[in-house]
Amino acid sequence: MLEHRQAAAAFGGHACILRRTAAERYVVKRASAPAMPPRIGFVSLGCPKALVDSERILSRLRAEGYETAADYASADLVVVNTCGFIDSAREESLDAIGEALVANGRVIVTGCLGARPELITTKHSKVLSITGPHQYDAVMNAIHAAIPPPHDPFVDLLPPQGLKLTPPHYAYLKISEGCNHRCSFCIIPQLRGLLASRPAADVLEEAERLAAAGAKELLVISQDTSAYGVDLRYAKSTWRQREIPARLTALCEALGELGVWVRLHYVYPYPHVDELIPLMAEGKLLPYLDIPFQHASTRILKAMRRPAAEAQTLERIAAWREQVSDLTLRSTFIVGFPGETEQDFEKLLAWLEAAELDRVGCFRYEAVDGAAANAIPGQVPDTVKEERWHRFMAAQQTISTRRLQNKTGKIIRVIIDELSDTGAVGRSEGDAPEIDGKVFVAGNELAAGSIIAARVERAGPYDLWATAIEA
Repeated sequence: MLEHRQAAAAFGGHACILRRTAAERYVVKRASAPAMPPRIGFVSLGCPKALVDSERILSRLRAEGYETAADYASADLVVVNTCGFIDSAREESLDAIGEALVANGRVIVTGCLGARPELITTKHSKVLSITGPHQYDAVMNAIHAAIPPPHDPFVDLLPPQGLKLTPPHYAYLKISEGCNHRCSFCIIPQLRGLLASRPAADVLEEAERLAAAGAKELLVISQDTSAYGVDLRYAKSTWRQREIPARLTALCEALGELGVWVRLHYVYPYPHVDELIPLMAEGKLLPYLDIPFQHASTRILKAMRRPAAEAQTLERIAAWREQVSDLTLRSTFIVGFPGETEQDFEKLLAWLEAAELDRVGCFRYEAVDGAAANAIPGQVPDTVKEERWHRFMAAQQTISTRRLQNKTGKIIRVIIDELSDTGAVGRSEGDAPEIDGKVFVAGNELAAGSIIAARVERAGPYDLWATAIEA
């Protein structure tokens, strides 16, 4: 997985946040205030789903009058939101906890690694509290026990959208927690529980608040976006005086009414995904799908406990592109899975060439404590994993370069993320923040958060260079 750092201004100009993924942390500069209420340091690791958890905790902290600290020394207490999916992320989380303990001494731990508290206490016995993922009440109770809230939470003001760790012009919208799948390489259900969807009205009301606060792009996330509403039996809830079922298609249709970019992540290729393509053709959704295919060998997919109809998937991709010619497809794959032979890997490369995906991430298989895949015979040597990873990435870079070159001379929409000395840096409709490419835009009077038209002048393997078109 590629890692990116990005500075982002918090709502109201009160804070500045430096985000990191598995190897990055958030450093939050405290807003100036005449009083000195309790100050909480916050380190948030991992995926966008964990990011949303962090935002919710920070929002509740602000609502209760706490402030965020600029560094360990000025914090009265530090919260570490951990990642625990793979061993490297687990070690990174343990290191972050240790760093906070040394620098501050008062540490509360939450997040995915918190689902395995013995791993934390074995190495760091002095943490004040440990909770699992999305256990907001338990985290707040632990903070209250260590540092009582300074005042009545119903008195002070809080932005209606809550505190965000992203720039004001985009936000993550989490529609469910947990997962019902039993992929052999994954322990997410053990860490984050089974699927728990939010009512459609609850999601849509949050989306409205985010749009009203200035968000131009909503990134829909969950562990399995396609399964949204299954656990609720697609129950209806009332939004804008009408009943909206908890179904992905219905939810996306409603989100498309808000006049903002709507980008879908973590979409499993269930049959009803075909219903989303017309919404993209109508402009209600961005022409972008993030689908974790993971492999193309039927034998390996079965060992992964994943859908194994790779030929049918190619047919569906072709049909999707017939309806939406500028559709961007992003995916992730695993190489070196137990039992993967050279023939399996060659089949993956051939499928990749046939599918012509736009954005691809690749992981070298890494054993996860507690995952069923650990018992599969035929573990692949690290040297072979590395060699296959490089071959895979080289093949995909060729594909990516070819597809981006086709955009040269075309006019695209770009959302501006930040200004530069020569213009601005933004993203196209086919680029999600932090994981995809960038568009470097030349032009005058560009503003962060705006959506502009630009003509593509040239393309690289991952990024585009364009010139803004005068309105």
